Amino acid sequence: MKIVITDANTLTKGDLTFDVLKQYGELAIYETTALEQLAERVREADVILTNKCILGEETLKQAKSLKYIGLFATGYNNIDIAYTKKAGITVCNAGSYSTDAVAQQVFGFLLNHYTKIPEYDAFVKQGGWKKSPTFCPLTYETDEVAEKTLGIVGFGAIGQKVAAIARAFGMRVIVFTRTPRQVAGISFVNFETLLCESDVITVHCPLNAETSGMFDFSAFSQCKRSAYFINTARGGIIVEQDLRQALLNGLIAGAAIDVLEAEPMREDCVLEHVPNLTITPHVAWAPLSTRKRLLQIVADNLGAFLAGKPQNVVGRD
Repeated sequence: MKIVITDANTLTKGDLTFDVLKQYGELAIYETTALEQLAERVREADVILTNKCILGEETLKQAKSLKYIGLFATGYNNIDIAYTKKAGITVCNAGSYSTDAVAQQVFGFLLNHYTKIPEYDAFVKQGGWKKSPTFCPLTYETDEVAEKTLGIVGFGAIGQKVAAIARAFGMRVIVFTRTPRQVAGISFVNFETLLCESDVITVHCPLNAETSGMFDFSAFSQCKRSAYFINTARGGIIVEQDLRQALLNGLIAGAAIDVLEAEPMREDCVLEHVPNLTITPHVAWAPLSTRKRLLQIVADNLGAFLAGKPQNVVGRD
């Protein structure tokens, strides 16, 4: 059986090996694969393992032997699920592998915003403390997170983890999700209420037809001017030009994002150099311990499929 890994460099910088997959077949490992290379590289594959390569119908229909696609990711918006269902190709993702890492990143962003640790660190390194007339230069305005309202969009594994951490910090938690439920200490609200009441908004929903562009200028206009916006989900959930305008016009106090609509960042990205915006390069999921867990989940998914008991299947009716 031929197993093709399309974008190995998104998983490892040499600190992981794919040996765990060798038990299942012959591995063809590509560090990266450009869109124009993809069809040829997967043409003879029985199994494709991919992270972010776009597998559309035109590419997939040339892979005549393809039976299975395994994702090194939770999101699967890069796969043409309508075609894979029609063609009988099983697609499995790696849900929940990054829950702790992404929740950690969210609170890294949040705490940086309220504590101003990066700003104070730069202040000290530039000699500011040496010149201070007092032991405690009150250069930047800081605040406590306790009693702030955290609005969570989406309530899967990551959203639930973020809620648990927020409650430990003494925050009020409100949630907008398509499947509200009863959870002690958490209020489920509509989207407009979440926008109006949140001091911090954090996004943890998938990118699909319903969520694409949901954070546009209208949404940001309904937020508190003191609100802080965080997105570690998918870039397409935001209208990037509208986030730019919201920040430039002071509709929100700041934002932090780990994802963009086009990745890597393009030369003409409208969010580059926007004030009060922190950008990290889609690394919330990427600690070594997290990537090790991800690789094992992908291997286990493939093993379960070959044993006739597929798990973590996406796109089922």
